[in-house]
Amino acid sequence: MTSVDYSKIDFGVFLPITNGGWIISEHTPALDGGYEINKKAALIAEQYGLDFIMSMAKWKGYGGSTNHWGVSLESMTMMAGLAEATSRVKIYATVHTLLFNPAVAAKMFATLDHISGGRVGMNVVSGSYAGEFRQMGMWPEHLGHGERYDLAKEWMQVVKRLWSEESVTHHGQYFTLEDCQSLPKPLQQPRPEIICAGQSEKGMGFTIDEGDACFIGGRDLEELAAISKKAKEMAAERNKTIKTYAMFTIIPGATDDEAEARVKHYQEGADIEAIKGMLRSYGLEPDGRENSMVARAKSAFMTETISGSIESIRARIHEILEVTHIDGMMLTFPDYVEDLTIFGRDILPMLKDTSIVS
Repeated sequence: MTSVDYSKIDFGVFLPITNGGWIISEHTPALDGGYEINKKAALIAEQYGLDFIMSMAKWKGYGGSTNHWGVSLESMTMMAGLAEATSRVKIYATVHTLLFNPAVAAKMFATLDHISGGRVGMNVVSGSYAGEFRQMGMWPEHLGHGERYDLAKEWMQVVKRLWSEESVTHHGQYFTLEDCQSLPKPLQQPRPEIICAGQSEKGMGFTIDEGDACFIGGRDLEELAAISKKAKEMAAERNKTIKTYAMFTIIPGATDDEAEARVKHYQEGADIEAIKGMLRSYGLEPDGRENSMVARAKSAFMTETISGSIESIRARIHEILEVTHIDGMMLTFPDYVEDLTIFGRDILPMLKDTSIVS
Protein backbone atom coordinates (compact mmCIF):
# COMPACT_ATOMS: atom_id res chain seq x y z
CA MET A 1 0.00 0.00 0.00
CA THR A 2 1.43 3.34 -1.10
CA SER A 3 0.55 6.87 -0.05
CA VAL A 4 1.11 10.23 -1.68
CA ASP A 5 2.62 12.88 0.55
CA TYR A 6 0.46 15.84 -0.38
CA SER A 7 2.47 18.19 1.79
CA LYS A 8 5.10 17.97 -0.97
CA ILE A 9 2.71 18.33 -3.93
CA ASP A 10 2.10 21.72 -5.53
CA PHE A 11 -1.27 22.60 -7.03
CA GLY A 12 -1.50 25.66 -9.21
CA VAL A 13 -3.82 27.46 -11.61
CA PHE A 14 -2.92 28.33 -15.19
CA LEU A 15 -4.80 31.60 -15.44
CA PRO A 16 -7.10 32.46 -18.38
CA ILE A 17 -4.97 35.34 -19.63
CA THR A 18 -6.24 34.66 -23.17
CA ASN A 19 -9.77 34.30 -24.50
CA GLY A 20 -11.15 30.78 -24.70
CA GLY A 21 -8.96 29.13 -22.08
CA TRP A 22 -7.69 25.64 -22.80
CA ILE A 23 -10.69 24.21 -24.62
CA ILE A 24 -11.00 25.22 -28.29
CA SER A 25 -14.77 25.15 -28.55
CA GLU A 26 -17.77 27.34 -29.25
CA HIS A 27 -19.58 25.65 -26.34
CA THR A 28 -17.36 26.54 -23.38
CA PRO A 29 -18.22 29.16 -20.77
CA ALA A 30 -17.19 32.62 -21.94
CA LEU A 31 -13.59 33.53 -21.11
CA ASP A 32 -12.64 36.91 -22.50
CA GLY A 33 -9.00 36.98 -21.37
CA GLY A 34 -9.71 40.10 -19.33
CA TYR A 35 -8.29 41.20 -16.02
CA GLU A 36 -11.44 40.72 -13.93
CA ILE A 37 -11.76 36.96 -14.54
CA ASN A 38 -8.04 36.54 -13.88
CA LYS A 39 -8.35 38.47 -10.63
CA LYS A 40 -11.34 36.37 -9.56
CA ALA A 41 -9.44 33.16 -10.29
CA ALA A 42 -6.37 34.40 -8.41
CA LEU A 43 -8.42 35.31 -5.34
CA ILE A 44 -10.19 31.93 -5.36
CA ALA A 45 -6.81 30.17 -5.60
CA GLU A 46 -5.58 32.26 -2.68
CA GLN A 47 -8.72 31.66 -0.62
CA TYR A 48 -8.64 27.88 -0.92
CA GLY A 49 -4.93 27.34 -0.42
CA LEU A 50 -3.65 26.52 -3.89
CA ASP A 51 0.11 26.93 -4.13
CA PHE A 52 0.64 29.07 -7.22
CA ILE A 53 -0.91 30.95 -10.10
CA MET A 54 0.74 31.32 -13.50
CA SER A 55 0.07 33.22 -16.69
CA MET A 56 1.56 32.56 -20.10
CA ALA A 57 2.76 35.12 -22.63
CA LYS A 58 0.83 34.98 -25.89
CA TRP A 59 1.19 37.33 -28.85
CA LYS A 60 -1.03 35.88 -31.61
CA GLY A 61 -4.14 33.72 -31.70
CA TYR A 62 -5.29 30.75 -33.76
CA GLY A 63 -8.20 32.21 -35.69
CA GLY A 64 -11.37 30.22 -36.29
CA SER A 65 -14.87 31.24 -35.29
CA THR A 66 -13.74 31.77 -31.70
CA ASN A 67 -10.52 33.67 -32.53
CA HIS A 68 -9.04 31.39 -29.89
CA TRP A 69 -6.23 33.09 -27.93
CA GLY A 70 -6.54 36.14 -30.16
CA VAL A 71 -7.14 38.35 -27.11
CA SER A 72 -4.47 38.33 -24.42
CA LEU A 73 -3.09 40.46 -21.65
CA GLU A 74 0.66 40.80 -21.10
CA SER A 75 1.90 38.37 -18.47
CA MET A 76 4.30 40.41 -16.34
CA THR A 77 2.05 43.45 -16.26
CA MET A 78 -0.99 41.43 -15.26
CA MET A 79 0.87 39.52 -12.58
CA ALA A 80 1.97 42.82 -11.04
CA GLY A 81 -1.70 43.61 -10.51
CA LEU A 82 -2.39 40.17 -9.08
CA ALA A 83 0.65 40.45 -6.81
CA GLU A 84 -1.01 43.47 -5.23
CA ALA A 85 -4.41 41.74 -5.09
CA THR A 86 -3.08 38.65 -3.27
CA SER A 87 -0.93 38.06 -0.22
CA ARG A 88 0.06 34.38 -0.05
CA VAL A 89 -0.11 32.48 -3.35
CA LYS A 90 3.09 32.09 -5.44
CA ILE A 91 3.01 34.19 -8.61
CA TYR A 92 4.67 33.01 -11.85
CA ALA A 93 4.93 35.40 -14.80
CA THR A 94 6.23 34.38 -18.23
CA VAL A 95 9.07 35.97 -20.17
CA HIS A 96 10.30 35.19 -23.70
CA THR A 97 14.06 35.31 -24.02
CA LEU A 98 13.75 36.40 -27.67
CA LEU A 99 11.74 39.50 -26.81
CA PHE A 100 13.24 40.94 -23.62
CA ASN A 101 16.80 42.06 -23.02
CA PRO A 102 18.06 40.23 -19.91
CA ALA A 103 18.77 43.51 -18.08
CA VAL A 104 15.19 44.65 -18.68
CA ALA A 105 13.75 41.31 -17.58
CA ALA A 106 15.97 41.17 -14.48
CA LYS A 107 14.66 44.53 -13.28
CA MET A 108 11.05 43.69 -14.15
CA PHE A 109 11.15 40.51 -12.07
CA ALA A 110 12.95 42.23 -9.21
CA THR A 111 10.12 44.76 -9.29
CA LEU A 112 7.54 41.96 -9.27
CA ASP A 113 9.30 40.36 -6.33
CA HIS A 114 9.09 43.62 -4.36
CA ILE A 115 5.42 44.15 -5.24
CA SER A 116 4.57 40.59 -4.17
CA GLY A 117 6.68 40.61 -1.01
CA GLY A 118 8.96 37.86 -2.30
CA ARG A 119 6.45 35.58 -4.05
CA VAL A 120 7.36 35.86 -7.72
CA GLY A 121 8.65 33.07 -9.95
CA MET A 122 9.90 33.23 -13.54
CA ASN A 123 8.55 31.01 -16.32
CA VAL A 124 11.17 31.13 -19.08
CA VAL A 125 10.25 30.44 -22.73
CA SER A 126 13.00 30.18 -25.31
CA GLY A 127 10.61 30.79 -28.22
CA SER A 128 8.90 28.05 -30.19
CA TYR A 129 5.97 29.63 -32.06
CA ALA A 130 7.63 31.31 -35.02
CA GLY A 131 4.48 33.05 -36.30
CA GLU A 132 4.08 35.05 -33.09
CA PHE A 133 7.60 36.46 -33.38
CA ARG A 134 7.70 36.92 -37.16
CA GLN A 135 4.74 39.29 -36.99
CA MET A 136 6.93 41.70 -35.02
CA GLY A 137 10.21 40.95 -36.78
CA MET A 138 11.67 39.14 -33.78
CA TRP A 139 12.09 35.55 -35.01
CA PRO A 140 15.80 34.66 -35.44
CA GLU A 141 15.66 32.71 -38.69
CA HIS A 142 19.33 31.80 -38.35
CA LEU A 143 18.89 30.05 -35.00
CA GLY A 144 17.76 26.45 -34.77
CA HIS A 145 16.01 24.78 -31.83
CA GLY A 146 19.21 23.98 -29.97
CA GLU A 147 20.72 27.42 -30.60
CA ARG A 148 17.63 29.11 -29.15
CA TYR A 149 18.31 27.19 -25.93
CA ASP A 150 21.96 28.31 -26.09
CA LEU A 151 20.70 31.89 -26.26
CA ALA A 152 18.29 31.23 -23.39
CA LYS A 153 21.07 29.76 -21.28
CA GLU A 154 23.28 32.81 -21.74
CA TRP A 155 20.25 35.08 -21.13
CA MET A 156 19.42 33.27 -17.89
CA GLN A 157 22.97 33.36 -16.61
CA VAL A 158 23.11 37.12 -17.23
CA VAL A 159 19.82 37.63 -15.37
CA LYS A 160 21.11 35.66 -12.39
CA ARG A 161 24.26 37.76 -12.27
CA LEU A 162 22.23 40.96 -12.40
CA TRP A 163 20.15 39.67 -9.48
CA SER A 164 23.23 39.08 -7.34
CA GLU A 165 26.18 41.22 -8.50
CA GLU A 166 26.67 44.97 -8.12
CA SER A 167 27.89 45.40 -11.68
CA VAL A 168 27.90 43.02 -14.65
CA THR A 169 30.21 43.18 -17.64
CA HIS A 170 29.49 40.41 -20.11
CA HIS A 171 30.74 39.81 -23.66
CA GLY A 172 28.87 36.75 -24.86
CA GLN A 173 27.70 35.20 -28.09
CA TYR A 174 24.26 36.78 -27.87
CA PHE A 175 24.43 39.59 -25.29
CA THR A 176 26.84 42.35 -24.36
CA LEU A 177 26.72 44.29 -21.10
CA GLU A 178 29.17 46.96 -19.90
CA ASP A 179 29.17 47.85 -16.22
CA CYS A 180 25.46 47.02 -16.18
CA GLN A 181 23.80 47.72 -12.85
CA SER A 182 20.42 46.54 -11.62
CA LEU A 183 19.03 47.71 -8.28
CA PRO A 184 17.11 46.79 -6.26
CA LYS A 185 17.85 43.09 -6.11
CA PRO A 186 14.98 40.61 -5.68
CA LEU A 187 13.81 40.05 -2.12
CA GLN A 188 14.07 36.26 -2.44
CA GLN A 189 17.42 34.69 -1.69
CA PRO A 190 19.29 33.36 -3.45
CA ARG A 191 16.83 34.30 -6.27
CA PRO A 192 13.25 33.85 -7.50
CA GLU A 193 12.34 30.33 -8.61
CA ILE A 194 12.70 29.51 -12.30
CA ILE A 195 10.53 27.12 -14.27
CA CYS A 196 10.53 26.10 -17.92
CA ALA A 197 8.70 23.70 -20.23
CA GLY A 198 10.97 21.59 -22.39
CA GLN A 199 11.05 17.86 -23.10
CA SER A 200 13.82 17.63 -25.67
CA GLU A 201 17.22 16.62 -24.38
CA LYS A 202 18.45 20.18 -24.87
CA GLY A 203 15.36 21.77 -23.35
CA MET A 204 15.33 19.55 -20.31
CA GLY A 205 19.05 20.06 -19.83
CA PHE A 206 18.56 23.83 -19.90
CA THR A 207 15.82 23.64 -17.28
CA ILE A 208 17.87 21.41 -14.99
CA ASP A 209 21.00 23.55 -15.33
CA GLU A 210 19.30 26.91 -14.87
CA GLY A 211 15.96 26.27 -13.19
CA ASP A 212 14.08 24.61 -10.38
CA ALA A 213 11.14 22.86 -12.06
CA CYS A 214 10.04 21.76 -15.51
CA PHE A 215 6.66 21.26 -17.12
CA ILE A 216 6.32 17.92 -18.87
CA GLY A 217 3.62 15.93 -20.68
CA GLY A 218 2.96 12.46 -22.00
CA ARG A 219 0.53 10.35 -24.03
CA ASP A 220 -0.42 8.38 -20.94
CA LEU A 221 0.59 7.97 -17.30
CA GLU A 222 3.38 5.56 -18.14
CA GLU A 223 5.02 7.99 -20.55
CA LEU A 224 4.55 10.87 -18.12
CA ALA A 225 6.19 8.78 -15.41
CA ALA A 226 9.09 7.90 -17.72
CA ILE A 227 9.71 11.55 -18.64
CA SER A 228 9.55 12.64 -15.00
CA LYS A 229 11.99 9.90 -14.06
CA LYS A 230 14.34 10.89 -16.90
CA ALA A 231 14.36 14.54 -15.78
CA LYS A 232 15.19 13.59 -12.21
CA GLU A 233 17.91 11.18 -13.32
CA MET A 234 19.45 13.86 -15.55
CA ALA A 235 19.39 16.23 -12.59
CA ALA A 236 21.01 13.66 -10.31
CA GLU A 237 23.83 13.19 -12.83
CA ARG A 238 24.47 16.93 -12.49
CA ASN A 239 24.30 16.72 -8.67
CA LYS A 240 21.08 18.72 -8.73
CA THR A 241 17.38 18.16 -8.11
CA ILE A 242 14.43 19.18 -10.26
CA LYS A 243 10.68 19.25 -9.74
CA THR A 244 8.34 18.04 -12.48
CA TYR A 245 4.87 19.46 -13.08
CA ALA A 246 2.19 18.48 -15.58
CA MET A 247 -0.93 20.24 -16.84
CA PHE A 248 -4.53 19.02 -16.59
CA THR A 249 -8.05 20.36 -17.16
CA ILE A 250 -10.54 19.69 -14.36
CA ILE A 251 -14.18 19.20 -15.41
CA PRO A 252 -16.36 18.45 -12.36
CA GLY A 253 -19.98 17.34 -12.25
CA ALA A 254 -22.47 16.29 -9.59
CA THR A 255 -22.06 12.80 -11.04
CA ASP A 256 -19.68 11.12 -13.47
CA ASP A 257 -22.42 11.15 -16.12
CA GLU A 258 -22.98 14.88 -15.68
CA ALA A 259 -19.29 15.59 -16.06
CA GLU A 260 -19.09 13.35 -19.12
CA ALA A 261 -22.01 15.26 -20.64
CA ARG A 262 -20.04 18.47 -20.19
CA VAL A 263 -17.02 16.94 -21.92
CA LYS A 264 -19.16 15.79 -24.85
CA HIS A 265 -20.82 19.21 -25.13
CA TYR A 266 -17.44 20.92 -25.42
CA GLN A 267 -16.26 18.38 -27.98
CA GLU A 268 -19.36 18.92 -30.11
CA GLY A 269 -18.56 22.62 -30.29
CA ALA A 270 -14.94 22.16 -31.37
CA ASP A 271 -13.64 25.09 -33.43
CA ILE A 272 -11.91 23.08 -36.14
CA GLU A 273 -10.26 26.02 -37.89
CA ALA A 274 -8.78 27.33 -34.63
CA ILE A 275 -7.58 23.83 -33.80
CA LYS A 276 -5.81 23.65 -37.18
CA GLY A 277 -4.23 27.03 -36.48
CA MET A 278 -3.02 25.84 -33.09
CA LEU A 279 -1.51 22.64 -34.50
CA ARG A 280 0.29 24.56 -37.25
CA SER A 281 1.82 26.84 -34.61
CA TYR A 282 3.40 23.70 -33.15
CA GLY A 283 4.68 22.70 -36.57
CA LEU A 284 2.12 19.89 -36.88
CA GLU A 285 -0.02 19.24 -39.94
CA PRO A 286 -3.66 18.81 -38.86
CA ASP A 287 -4.35 16.38 -41.71
CA GLY A 288 -1.08 14.52 -41.36
CA ARG A 289 -0.09 11.53 -39.22
CA GLU A 290 -2.10 11.60 -36.03
CA ASN A 291 -0.35 11.59 -32.68
CA SER A 292 -1.69 12.03 -29.16
CA MET A 293 -1.57 15.81 -29.30
CA VAL A 294 -3.39 15.97 -32.62
CA ALA A 295 -6.02 13.48 -31.45
CA ARG A 296 -6.62 15.38 -28.19
CA ALA A 297 -6.79 18.74 -29.92
CA LYS A 298 -9.27 17.51 -32.52
CA SER A 299 -11.62 16.76 -29.64
CA ALA A 300 -11.25 20.41 -28.53
CA PHE A 301 -9.00 19.89 -25.49
CA MET A 302 -5.47 21.31 -25.24
CA THR A 303 -4.52 19.28 -22.15
CA GLU A 304 -5.27 15.94 -20.55
CA THR A 305 -8.68 16.09 -18.85
CA ILE A 306 -9.77 14.86 -15.42
CA SER A 307 -13.55 14.74 -15.29
CA GLY A 308 -16.19 13.23 -13.02
CA SER A 309 -17.72 13.61 -9.62
CA ILE A 310 -15.75 15.09 -6.75
CA GLU A 311 -14.73 11.64 -5.55
CA SER A 312 -13.85 10.43 -9.06
CA ILE A 313 -11.61 13.45 -9.66
CA ARG A 314 -9.96 12.97 -6.26
CA ALA A 315 -9.28 9.31 -7.03
CA ARG A 316 -7.93 10.08 -10.51
CA ILE A 317 -5.57 12.76 -9.24
CA HIS A 318 -4.31 10.39 -6.59
CA GLU A 319 -3.71 7.72 -9.22
CA ILE A 320 -1.83 10.15 -11.47
CA LEU A 321 0.44 11.31 -8.67
CA GLU A 322 1.08 7.81 -7.43
CA VAL A 323 1.98 6.43 -10.86
CA THR A 324 3.96 9.34 -12.27
CA HIS A 325 5.75 10.71 -9.19
CA ILE A 326 5.37 14.25 -10.53
CA ASP A 327 5.70 17.02 -7.96
CA GLY A 328 2.74 19.12 -8.93
CA MET A 329 -0.18 19.87 -11.19
CA MET A 330 -0.99 23.06 -13.06
CA LEU A 331 -4.74 23.10 -13.51
CA THR A 332 -7.12 24.75 -15.95
CA PHE A 333 -10.91 24.88 -15.81
CA PRO A 334 -13.77 25.52 -18.24
CA ASP A 335 -15.28 27.88 -15.66
CA TYR A 336 -12.67 29.71 -13.57
CA VAL A 337 -15.18 30.67 -10.90
CA GLU A 338 -17.53 27.72 -10.33
CA ASP A 339 -15.20 24.87 -11.31
CA LEU A 340 -12.15 26.33 -9.56
CA THR A 341 -14.25 26.90 -6.43
CA ILE A 342 -15.39 23.27 -6.49
CA PHE A 343 -11.79 22.13 -6.76
CA GLY A 344 -10.52 24.39 -4.00
CA ARG A 345 -13.44 23.93 -1.61
CA ASP A 346 -14.39 20.29 -2.15
CA ILE A 347 -11.49 18.39 -3.76
CA LEU A 348 -8.25 19.94 -2.52
CA PRO A 349 -9.03 19.33 1.19
CA MET A 350 -9.59 15.65 0.42
CA LEU A 351 -6.27 15.48 -1.42
CA LYS A 352 -4.32 17.16 1.34
CA ASP A 353 -5.57 14.63 3.84
CA THR A 354 -2.34 12.65 3.78
CA SER A 355 -4.07 9.68 5.38
CA ILE A 356 -5.54 8.84 1.96
CA VAL A 357 -3.87 5.78 0.52
CA SER A 358 -4.50 3.63 -2.49
